[in-house]
Amino acid sequence: MDFKVSCALLSAACFIALPMSASAQTRGGVPDLKVEANCKATQEIDKSLTEPQSYEACMRDEQTAQQQLGPVWPTTPEAIRSQCTTEASSGGIDSYVDLLACIQMNGFGQPAPPLRGASKNRNKKQG
Repeated sequence: MDFKVSCALLSAACFIALPMSASAQTRGGVPDLKVEANCKATQEIDKSLTEPQSYEACMRDEQTAQQQLGPVWPTTPEAIRSQCTTEASSGGIDSYVDLLACIQMNGFGQPAPPLRGASKNRNKKQG
């Protein structure tokens, strides 16, 4: 088998395996939310606030919320997971902070320290 054929087969295998692993992760575990772009946008919005949040702080909050979701996710009923995932991804803004808050408001998981992240529901102090 020549090099070009090997590369083509390897690429095809990756394209087949990637969607399968992503759907398995979404079904069995916490959904894969894309928070990076929203943390960048949040940083731009926050520039006018008296206490702006950096991109790094936003990402830390989102990662903390994602980690806190890990043990809670399997014990949360599917209907609540689905509803909260929809809410946490509405308007094209993905946020683990919003997902965690929704699940906690429905009585699952432990209350966490306040996280801001890329949440659409953050308390903003304008200066």
